Amino acid sequence: MQQRYNFAFFDEASKREIRRAVLKGVCIPGYQVPFASREMPIGRGWGTGGLQITLSLIGRDDVLKVIDQGADDSVNAVNIKKLVCDTTDVDVTDDTARATLIQSRHRIPEQPLTSKQILVLQVPTPEPLRTFEPSEAATRVLHAEADYTGAWLELFDQIVAYDTTVTGADHPVVVNGRYVMAPSPIPRFDNLKLDQAENLTLFGAGREKKIYAVPPHTSVRPLDFEDYPFVRERFEGVRCALCGAEGVFFDELEDEATGEVRYQCNDTAFCAARRAQQRAHGVAPDDAAPEGAPDVVPDGSAPDAEPGEASGEREVRRHG
Repeated sequence: MQQRYNFAFFDEASKREIRRAVLKGVCIPGYQVPFASREMPIGRGWGTGGLQITLSLIGRDDVLKVIDQGADDSVNAVNIKKLVCDTTDVDVTDDTARATLIQSRHRIPEQPLTSKQILVLQVPTPEPLRTFEPSEAATRVLHAEADYTGAWLELFDQIVAYDTTVTGADHPVVVNGRYVMAPSPIPRFDNLKLDQAENLTLFGAGREKKIYAVPPHTSVRPLDFEDYPFVRERFEGVRCALCGAEGVFFDELEDEATGEVRYQCNDTAFCAARRAQQRAHGVAPDDAAPEGAPDVVPDGSAPDAEPGEASGEREVRRHG
């Protein structure tokens, strides 16, 4: 560990200030808490908000995992791990189950998290009302009055134009029946993982100087309409080319030479763990039993049930 810095880079007063903002966010789920975002040795927009939360919470006995869009070995993930390790000397891992503190950009791990784990999500734009209201003062008033007419109208305009909502990533959610929140640019596939989750989820926006939280066992519901319910990305009939998993979020890859399209698990640690287990048992990927996340449809029916036409459910297909 480099001794040129205090443990976890920041001075203790800075870490306490960030932890106070985190505590307030936990007490008021979905509420954006302003904080004094510090200067970091990485540029704003590269995960400084999540990194500040991580550095303020991490202890000497913690085990750190960092993900960048599902990958543990991307440039951004590796550099964040290097900074944290150089200033804390904590253990790092790719194993989701072993990690106590997980910092992620744009994904929630496929393996369900436990009450002993904390997930920190990096957030570029924390304000879900910013697309139609540029004034920070005005959006604070709208949140205080729970006036989310603009958010509903945006979804309505999308349905009128495209016969479905087209938010893709960062679909707005209602937290604890009160605040409309931006869940960070996670895909729709991950939105429902926030609802009644066992773990604490923290959101940090360094450039916008905001922190907010979803405590364990908190209701998180995507904004939708009764006749146009929320649907996540669907991957029927798709299996991972490496591990054979089904029912998880996939990357779509195309061979430039042959034009052949294949799919791989976006969560590289989940895929690697399945392959290691298959090798240990001498099982080929095509013969392995699917162990992916359950393919839950909006009305709570079984994974093999067809979308309910009577309810007006529209199926969204998105790969990667």
